[in-house]
Amino acid sequence: MSLPGRLSRLTATSRRAGDGSPQRVVVVGGGIAGLATAALLASRGHSVDLLEKNGDLGGRVGSVERDGFRFDTGASWYLMPEVFEHFFSLLGTTAETEFDLTVLDPSYRVFFEGHSEPVDLRPDRAHNRALFERLEPGAGDRFDAYLRSADDTYDMALRRFLYTSFDSPTAFAHPDVLRRTPALGRLLTRSLESHVAGAFADHRLRQVLGYPAVFLGSSPSRTPSMYHLMSRLDLGDRVLYPQGGFTRLIQVIANLAEKHGARLHTGAAVTRILTTDAAGGRPVVAGVEHDSPEGSRTVEADVVVGAADLHHLETALLPARLQTHPERAWRGRSAGPGAVLAMLGVEGRLPQLPHHSLFFTRDWGQNFGDIFGKDARVPDPASIYVCKPSETDSTVAPEGCENLFVLVPVPSDTSIGSGGDDGAGSETVERTADAAIDQIASWAGVPDLRDRIRVRHTVGPEDFATRYHSWRGGALGLEHTLRQSAFLRPRNASARVDGLLYAGASTVPGVGLPMCLISAELVLKRLSGDRSSLPMEA
Repeated sequence: MSLPGRLSRLTATSRRAGDGSPQRVVVVGGGIAGLATAALLASRGHSVDLLEKNGDLGGRVGSVERDGFRFDTGASWYLMPEVFEHFFSLLGTTAETEFDLTVLDPSYRVFFEGHSEPVDLRPDRAHNRALFERLEPGAGDRFDAYLRSADDTYDMALRRFLYTSFDSPTAFAHPDVLRRTPALGRLLTRSLESHVAGAFADHRLRQVLGYPAVFLGSSPSRTPSMYHLMSRLDLGDRVLYPQGGFTRLIQVIANLAEKHGARLHTGAAVTRILTTDAAGGRPVVAGVEHDSPEGSRTVEADVVVGAADLHHLETALLPARLQTHPERAWRGRSAGPGAVLAMLGVEGRLPQLPHHSLFFTRDWGQNFGDIFGKDARVPDPASIYVCKPSETDSTVAPEGCENLFVLVPVPSDTSIGSGGDDGAGSETVERTADAAIDQIASWAGVPDLRDRIRVRHTVGPEDFATRYHSWRGGALGLEHTLRQSAFLRPRNASARVDGLLYAGASTVPGVGLPMCLISAELVLKRLSGDRSSLPMEA
């Protein structure tokens, strides 16, 4: 079945309950989850004000411009296209209408420590199967079986686990789930690392199949093997890129929100969520207070949607007695990784690098242990990710130059410091960026890379904490461990305050752009009285 057809089939049997009567809504946070929530709620007749503390919208999906280079500062993978398509259908449009989507080929290239030749994964299952067979004779058949399982698990996740707030037991009582209960039990209690190792021996194949854990803010040894479904996206489907970059995605959603009547405010840092007691004595939201150039302002609301960092929303904007997630609750939670980012404007071409490249160290146990272990430190050497959007998009760099976005996963630790322009960041951040640049130069065969850098901008964990109130300076959100996945992830409604809802990477369904779009739809479903596990009808 085609990708759009998959969600079309699901929505055909979706249901709504409740009247969804118009309400006054304040959305806290102007990242992708907040903008998507504002757009969906406004499109259904709610009166929506979105308040963003920074001077621009987009949150982590931001941009930096210098000397003719424009860098996306966050997301760079367009995966789960049917989720995007479904989201835009709820707003009366299509992804094809809003974007010029380019299929990347290769989907990405992987450089392995100790191996002179990189490998290319392509939007072609036959090619990828042949690659697995070449690297490990006999692995082709196991590749087929692995992707069949990934396809089946992905389809079930779309129908039963991603579009639900887990308020109703029907998601678990459905025959789809009951029939798979034994298999689900194994997938949830076994790590992705063990699951992959049970099928493949070559460490390069294990790394390709284990890397999706990083998209989930975790490591292969800490992520449930249910998430092997992610391989369906990069090995069994196409990787896309929206021309204009992911800044274009933010512009489109913000424009749609305003088109439907949402009011988007920047430079408006929310300082307090206001509540009042209902007749029965239970607290309900009354609005928010926020800073403005004219001083403190109040916006009244029937519903407040917290689409900013959940730790900050709960511990800084609510009194202790009204916190569903007080400080003590976070002692047992684990943040995803932090990141050192280096945005580099490079003179001349870099044919050695495609749009997406991954650089994998041989000792992954050490690498992930450095990030998530008890004695956390910046990995050296590190497994890194490099995006070269100038391969696909002529608008992101001057003619004859390249745009590189380099991401080094590090511990979520603000003491690593902040970044800056042209080496002005903290010593640890700049040293980490230097090591990554030298690693790319060596492994990809670009010996003069450092000398060709004309623009350099770095970001560190302290920047994430300062700019986005990110808990512990994490780059993504709560890690997807067993205890922080599906119905065990923080719910999207306050247990203490009526009318206080949540969206974004710290709540259900999880981290990543598609998950943030779904989290916005889950807010709409709550206000519409829809308790189904299926996507809403357009």
